[in-house]
Amino acid sequence: MSKQFDVLVIGGGPGGYVAAIRAAQLGFSVACCESNPYADPKGEPRLGGTCLNVGCIPSKALLHTSHMFEEAGHEFEAQGISVGTPKIDVAKMIGRKNGIVTQLTGGIKGLFKKNKVTMLNGHGSFVGAGKEGGWQVKVGDEVVDAKQVIVATGSKARHLPGIPVDNKIVCDNAGALDIDAVPKKLAIIGAGVIGLEMGSVWRRLGAEVTILEAMPDFLSVADVDVAKEAAKVFAKQGLNILTGVKLGEVKATKKGVSVSYADKDGKAQKLDADRLIVSVGRIPNTDGLNAEGVGLKLDERGRIDVDGHCRTNLPGVWAIGDVVSGPMLAHKAMEEAVMVAELMAGQAGHCNFDTIPWVIYTSPEIAWVGKTEQQLKADGIAYKAGKIPFLANGRALGMGAPVGFVKMLACAQTDRILGVHIIGANASELISEAVVAMEFGAASEDLARICHAHPTLSEVVHEAALACDKRPLHF
Repeated sequence: MSKQFDVLVIGGGPGGYVAAIRAAQLGFSVACCESNPYADPKGEPRLGGTCLNVGCIPSKALLHTSHMFEEAGHEFEAQGISVGTPKIDVAKMIGRKNGIVTQLTGGIKGLFKKNKVTMLNGHGSFVGAGKEGGWQVKVGDEVVDAKQVIVATGSKARHLPGIPVDNKIVCDNAGALDIDAVPKKLAIIGAGVIGLEMGSVWRRLGAEVTILEAMPDFLSVADVDVAKEAAKVFAKQGLNILTGVKLGEVKATKKGVSVSYADKDGKAQKLDADRLIVSVGRIPNTDGLNAEGVGLKLDERGRIDVDGHCRTNLPGVWAIGDVVSGPMLAHKAMEEAVMVAELMAGQAGHCNFDTIPWVIYTSPEIAWVGKTEQQLKADGIAYKAGKIPFLANGRALGMGAPVGFVKMLACAQTDRILGVHIIGANASELISEAVVAMEFGAASEDLARICHAHPTLSEVVHEAALACDKRPLHF
């Protein structure tokens, strides 16, 4: 007799494991299947998905180490600290990163045990409808019966035709986290989040970094003012970012790799590098699901087609995270996971896609929520803006981090906050105040009337709210 569960979650990434835990908390019998071993020394499937194993968490560990290295080499002296010339032990840095990942993946297994979630090792693939309703799913060599199924299979790095990735010389996001020595010259294709973060890591450690971006504008997804400031700051740091590039042949050389391309003026160029990172987006993981066999509808981009509550076209089948539409963000997947579990339990699950924050963990950090100024202009929405630099903030000056600003956009008629955009120290944490405010439908006046502790970086958010009404107090 096959194993039977109320809920089977296919995929153990941020969306999958959170969905499994929340469903179990709500009283369902739950199983979660995972097949990707990533870098597990025993070759067993590891929970946490791309984010925990080869994405969000390990990249932040490397970013932190490289940031400390740069501070020691370039910023300590200005504060009266003498340490000599710092040296980096890349193997030790990578080992520390791997240790953090192992600790956290093991922690999810502990959470499964605590919440009585059954972990099944193996790839999940639909077989067909169950004999008594629900669905039959093949997991490894066995068939599991589940009344409801949540597909949380995530995404994988998009590779370019003609550019084979070996994760030694030519790397995707996974290989970029395991480069065993600081390359003298590093080429990166794609100036998105991964390209900027990985470029920052290896530049700080001493690599000469060139980023090739096909789009004519840098960081077009961000607010235009943030993108301009970021481009200026990154150029000053030494990141060479070329936009409007048309890629040509990429071939291996004795020393590494050679990239031919046409620049924004159409002139033929060649870039020789020791390593190449390809970071041109991600594609949904639907391979092996047997979606076509059971009639699970996909959209034109290969994502599972869902409604606003993550329901698919099949009864009792849901899909969340990178495998559906929307930003490929771990926290978005987690929110969808909780929503779906609560809807299955008959509760009023909800996910507000308009208040999902974005973060790029460069230095300075970049974070935003809501509409950009260019989006408001395109939509014909009348707005007012408040923009305050960190240079006017005592805490930022004391930290030696006066770069960047907070920009708040509010409705010209109602004063309701429409978007907040931050480039500066701790932007990833500061954005939470804006998310909470927007979730409660706050006006800029509401934030302007709230007492903020002094001296803190959050005072810049406060001043930006005041500036929406043209009454900042410290700028």
